[in-house]
Amino acid sequence: MTALPIALAAMAVREPKDPEYLSTLERGLSVLRAFDAAHPEMALSEVAVVTGLSPAVARRCLNTLVGLGYVAQVGRRFLLRPEVLAFGSAYLSSMNIEQVAVPPLQALRDQTGDSASLAVRSGRDILYVCHIPTNRRIRLGAAVGTRFPLHATSMGKVLLAFQGDRAIDNFVAEAPLARLTERTVTEPEAFRARLKTIRDRQYDSALDELDYGIVSVAVPIFGPDDRIVAAINCSTSTTRISQDELVRTRLPLLRDAAAAIAAELRRWPTLARSLANG
Repeated sequence: MTALPIALAAMAVREPKDPEYLSTLERGLSVLRAFDAAHPEMALSEVAVVTGLSPAVARRCLNTLVGLGYVAQVGRRFLLRPEVLAFGSAYLSSMNIEQVAVPPLQALRDQTGDSASLAVRSGRDILYVCHIPTNRRIRLGAAVGTRFPLHATSMGKVLLAFQGDRAIDNFVAEAPLARLTERTVTEPEAFRARLKTIRDRQYDSALDELDYGIVSVAVPIFGPDDRIVAAINCSTSTTRISQDELVRTRLPLLRDAAAAIAAELRRWPTLARSLANG
């Protein structure tokens, strides 16, 4: 991992920037996204380092965000305020996620006892847009807004596999595939071969690739224009079920849930366009 938070590394940067591009807005958003689990509160100097901004620019951004109520200042340190949740709430309510994704995923969780999630690609990560948790405790918890490295997750590999060869080439060329466990696929050609297999069989299953003790299976969701827009998965502990049994028993249920969500996306094309990457 680099010194930058994952969320910052995922931010798209337009090169060259067009005249309509507001660099000041980009800087303000980079400051907001600098705060994460590893950086819940920071001094001005830390914000400058994490964002790559000069201290003067970081100070102006922080002062503006404090004035707007999105950031609080306690002594010499800064932290996010609950007001930032308005951004996520606006997305969820305007895009009808609750109506489209929750019922099929809830049914999936109830049928299997596994957690069930919907995610999209966000740079080199997956971003959870909907998550129905299980009551069982697993090592890596997830929630709406959680990010995990794309290459180490079943949903991530499904998302990339169906975005085409150019997207795969760019992904592999951008940075090394980080090893998170002994089972994480980090060799580029092996990773490409895995993605080809996913395209052929229309699903992926990951065992101990993101962290030990986690097994999952994921399938793609295609939008009205037949482009991949998201992936859904079932995820559980390896102490509950073997990988082979997970695939055998969950795959038909996942495909039914994916078909139900895809049908809803035809009714809500705005959501389909929003979920689509690029």
